[in-house]
Amino acid sequence: MAGWRIKPFGSLSGPDTGSGLRRTLGPVHLTLLGVGSIVGTGIFVLTGVGAERAGPGLILAFVIAGFVCAMAALAFAELASMIPVSGSAYTYTYATLGELAAWIVGWCLILEYAIAASAVAVGWSGYVSGWLAAEGLALPYVLSVGYNEGGILNLPAIAIALATTALLVIGTHESARVNAILVALKLGALTLFVVFAGPSVEGANYTPFMPFGFGGVMSAAALIFFAFLGFDAVSTAAEETRDPQRTLPLGVIGSLAICTLIYMLVAAVAIGALPFERFEHSEEPLAHILRALDHKLVGDIVAGAAIVTLPTVILMMLYGQSRIFFSMSRDGLLPPVFSRVHATRGTPHVVTIMTGIIVALLAGIFPLDEIAELSNAGTLLAFAVVSGAVIVLRVTQPDRPRGFRCPAALLVSGLSIAGCAWLFVSLPELTMIRFAVWIVIGIAVYYAYGWRRSPLGAATP
Repeated sequence: MAGWRIKPFGSLSGPDTGSGLRRTLGPVHLTLLGVGSIVGTGIFVLTGVGAERAGPGLILAFVIAGFVCAMAALAFAELASMIPVSGSAYTYTYATLGELAAWIVGWCLILEYAIAASAVAVGWSGYVSGWLAAEGLALPYVLSVGYNEGGILNLPAIAIALATTALLVIGTHESARVNAILVALKLGALTLFVVFAGPSVEGANYTPFMPFGFGGVMSAAALIFFAFLGFDAVSTAAEETRDPQRTLPLGVIGSLAICTLIYMLVAAVAIGALPFERFEHSEEPLAHILRALDHKLVGDIVAGAAIVTLPTVILMMLYGQSRIFFSMSRDGLLPPVFSRVHATRGTPHVVTIMTGIIVALLAGIFPLDEIAELSNAGTLLAFAVVSGAVIVLRVTQPDRPRGFRCPAALLVSGLSIAGCAWLFVSLPELTMIRFAVWIVIGIAVYYAYGWRRSPLGAATP
């Protein structure tokens, strides 16, 4: 059966795949790329929405979501050290569970990367539109929101999506340099928030800790999970990484560890410094808290930092999506034009441009509402499948060399799968229905194109 054919493991684990991509990234680059991808809309924007659902229990929601991601990150790190090629969860699944499962995971990753990039672009547009309005330079409403919100096109969202696409086409190493600078600004803004809001923390603001019960905490965790997306994008850079067996695990685990500590600290200060009812509906909760504490200048700086640095998230989401498409094309499941590499830049320019245009159009037309939860649904399935792949390989190929070994692999992978399932069922019912429809469409696309053109098809009638 076509869907069960597995790509030979040996063809995935060689040091040189002949892809044409340039190995220019080291461990610091990868860690910063991961931090740049993770820290963004989740902490700058969704903190208020999470507080609305969980109250002070938002802190616990960050812990739960971070724990699930940590378990998945350990699984990702082991597989990244074994299969140091582009494709991330898609490629890992292809080598363990078969072609159809790999296609479904790749299809789900479109939700994580492309849809999430569009969502962040829309969020960035909101910050920019607000800043322009404050300076007396407001854009016409019809050019600042999408059609579904009464406008024509969200021009700022389109502009930032296309700008980050151009940066990726120029080159991965150049993109990493820009990303490093913006990550420093982003972490600096969050440090300012903690320093200025920290002295106002009061114990009374943490009680009652779970005003909406544990169900509210899980609902918030299912949303806040979006704040941790991005660490897995590090593994899509395998073929552009020096010494990937060692460097990839460092980038995956390092970026997630840094961001988890930052999130817990920022969430604890935010909840303690101001009653959550006073910032739960804000589109810029951290800046709102600072202004409410009479730190208007610092609040404006934090808001400005969000405007300047959120593009790093869009950049990494576009990067991850283009590399997923690149790998699927190289495997014959998508047209070969998707895996064409620029002769001088060494980047997959065609698929990067195509991805950027799609993201720009989505950002220009659709609103931000519910996008994060739909993105989470696809990511949760991908994480669960990767964790299952670790278990499969530990059983079927226990002696295969591993540059990084997940500690207590069966327990960690099992906790990751259970945690992903728990967060998934905590999503709204409508989100799960939409996700099911997306999967059905994906399977139809696979049988309409991919399974007939896969090179493995000749070996499997």
